[in-house]
Amino acid sequence: MTAGSCGSVEGSQTTVAEMLSSNVSKTLREDNVTKNSSCGSVSVGFPITMMITGMVGNSLALILVYISYMKKENKRKRSFLLCIGSLALTDLFGQLLTSPIVISVYRADLNWERIDSSGKLCAFFGVCMTTFGLCALFLASAMAIERATAITIPHWYSSHMKTSVTKQTLAAIWFLVLLFALLPVAGVGKYTRQWPGTWCFISTGDREVPGNMFFSITFAVLGIFSLLVTLSCNVVTIRGLIIRCKTKSAASQSSKQWERLTTETVIQLLGIMCVLLVCWSPLLVLMLRMISTQVSSHECNSTAGMSGNSSSRDLHLDCNFFLTAIRLASLNQILDPWVYLLLREILLRKFCIMANAVSNCSLDDHKGNQNALDALNKQSQDSNNLHKTQSG
Repeated sequence: MTAGSCGSVEGSQTTVAEMLSSNVSKTLREDNVTKNSSCGSVSVGFPITMMITGMVGNSLALILVYISYMKKENKRKRSFLLCIGSLALTDLFGQLLTSPIVISVYRADLNWERIDSSGKLCAFFGVCMTTFGLCALFLASAMAIERATAITIPHWYSSHMKTSVTKQTLAAIWFLVLLFALLPVAGVGKYTRQWPGTWCFISTGDREVPGNMFFSITFAVLGIFSLLVTLSCNVVTIRGLIIRCKTKSAASQSSKQWERLTTETVIQLLGIMCVLLVCWSPLLVLMLRMISTQVSSHECNSTAGMSGNSSSRDLHLDCNFFLTAIRLASLNQILDPWVYLLLREILLRKFCIMANAVSNCSLDDHKGNQNALDALNKQSQDSNNLHKTQSG
């Protein structure tokens, strides 16, 4: 073996053991680089797919909201349309501002420093994650409150719920959430790179950072509170819809319309509740758990080589769960336009049309068979009468 074949051999006095050690070390380093590259090339498909699907869904939702908002007959629905449009716009910007950064890190072989040597991009990423995450939750709560108010106290809603009030509420939500997300920039709390080093978020284990516990706990508590408000208001809305539907006359045409609208709305609200719980509960609950145990996801980056330690394995398990939880929360940005608008406009109405068509076809077939049977009976009776007349 020559010196040129080993990058770390110096001089002719190198022993065989040193040469073998050098070759093994070099091989391990090359294997690690290959694994990182292959991991990056495989995993980069996840953020690319999420970005594309999120852009398509939210763009369709914005187009439908704009068309509905411009119609004169939808003036009473404008507050709700503004909320849906704001949610779609928030989710769209969240995808556009964060996904390209994640994709760039994957393409840089998971080396964040190659694209962000100063660390400012990490702070920007953390602000975006906090802002668009909390905004989506608060906008969902605002829509749930708006629907519950419209169903339970319709007279107050029609006289007090103006478009200007909705716009002011939405602006206040964005402004207050952005101020909260900027606290780490002002020195209260901290944003750190999270496992596997492709994204930045709130640090959950750095108690020595001023205000970090306050910031991380407040984020989790605000998220859980928003979920509870949304779920409670949706339950109230479902109950109010069912009560109003039962009070309608069973024979009136409006009763059938109310039954159809009630069914569509209840299915939609149940879908919203399931999506919110599945997407956000794991992240918020896991954050509180990691805060209580003083564990942060960024610690996995520094303990990657100590996989034999049991505590290190537990830490990596938490970090992997945390990565899955944040991906579920990001998935909410993709599902929002479908559960709030597109699902109702496309799937639910098509389902109801198909159900009515099947029902009508069954009735028509039954009527057709009955008419054919009556015609055969009449024809048989006429034939018998004619036969009797001829015999007489």
